[in-house]
Amino acid sequence: MQLNQSKNILGALAAATCTLIGTPAAAQQAPGAEEPWKFDTAILYYGESERVTAVEGIFSASKDFGNEHIFNGKVTIDGLTGASATGAVAQPTAQTFTRPSGKGEYQIAAGETPLDDTFRDTRVQLNGQWTQPVWQDYRVSGGLHLSKEYDYLSMAVNGALAKDFNQRNTTVSLGLSYAFDSIDPEGGRPVALSSMPLRTDFASEEEYQQAFDATRLAGSDDKNTLDLLLGLTQVINRRTIMQLNYGLSVVDGYLTDPFKVLSVVNTLGLTEDIRYENRPDSRTRHNVFWQTKYAMDSGVADISYRFTTDDWDINSHTLDSRLRYNLTANTYIQPHFRYYQQSAAEFYQPYLLTAAGLPEFASADYRIGEMTAYTLGFKYGILLDQGKELAFRLEYYQQVPKNAGFEEPGVLQELDLYPSVKAVIAQVSYRF
Repeated sequence: MQLNQSKNILGALAAATCTLIGTPAAAQQAPGAEEPWKFDTAILYYGESERVTAVEGIFSASKDFGNEHIFNGKVTIDGLTGASATGAVAQPTAQTFTRPSGKGEYQIAAGETPLDDTFRDTRVQLNGQWTQPVWQDYRVSGGLHLSKEYDYLSMAVNGALAKDFNQRNTTVSLGLSYAFDSIDPEGGRPVALSSMPLRTDFASEEEYQQAFDATRLAGSDDKNTLDLLLGLTQVINRRTIMQLNYGLSVVDGYLTDPFKVLSVVNTLGLTEDIRYENRPDSRTRHNVFWQTKYAMDSGVADISYRFTTDDWDINSHTLDSRLRYNLTANTYIQPHFRYYQQSAAEFYQPYLLTAAGLPEFASADYRIGEMTAYTLGFKYGILLDQGKELAFRLEYYQQVPKNAGFEEPGVLQELDLYPSVKAVIAQVSYRF
């Protein structure tokens, strides 16, 4: 869940700067007036084919207390179940793995991608944000973030400052956030690149437990994240607005996924050992984001592009487009297309070779490997009385991992080492 947490924190910082940018337009409608509470609710379903399933509930409340003094609070609760890829490769014969907790084993059939089907988690996330003007044409925003899972705790604080120019047609913003994350996985954190012990290799339960404990580190570990966001928003004309952001993220601490492993294979492609992964303890990312919105007579076109690069050698490109088309005065449809492409991390390896020895860092997690992904779907909205809105969203997502130039020895050439991940996303939201 660490990757998702990073996205949540970055999203909170982006939301803070967007709130600053969006404040003036709302204020011009009723300057100085206190407004009633506004609420946004949503239920989201995310289901992968034979893998992870997630159900998420969102409740958000916002209020303008007058003179652009705005509070926003959000509660998110989600539950995840299903099977998660471990990183091990498929084999022509059945395989046995030890569960991350050390309590029990599970078997994977011949030719199947190894998945741990005991993946279950519940997350509760709280966000609070306050925005207000401080001087003429200046606004500030500050917020808190708290997220708790069974084995993971994330806390963050953010702040942003925005300055308007050119009769509020130009806005420059600066945002900062700091996050502290702590992880304490069941069974402990694996010793980097240590071998996975199997119960069947030991004469007694006591001998096995001693061997398992030798592969574990006691206590929890943590990481620190510092994010910076510089933004420029420009009203081009009465129909067009454009935004350009630069983001910097510096992460330091425990970045290894304690649930991921690597297969160690011989020249025939047969697995001889299973090792726990190890990642660097720091990561620096840069990203540039561009977005343009164009208001048409019949709707709104929204297109954006993001380029991200980091010192793990992961470079990614994201193209996102939405076109809201008004069907009637009270209904609209919004097609959505998103394309994503990334290169593999420098230490990504789908497997280790017995003859090559152990590297300092290695991970077979497909999420940091080379891949392309796309999302295709639509949203249908109904505008009700008094600013209320009911909307339905349905999307299809497909992720296609690729071979980043690795030779496949022996039997691995006959197996699917990079299976696609397919998912359906459905959401119902209500604003009142």
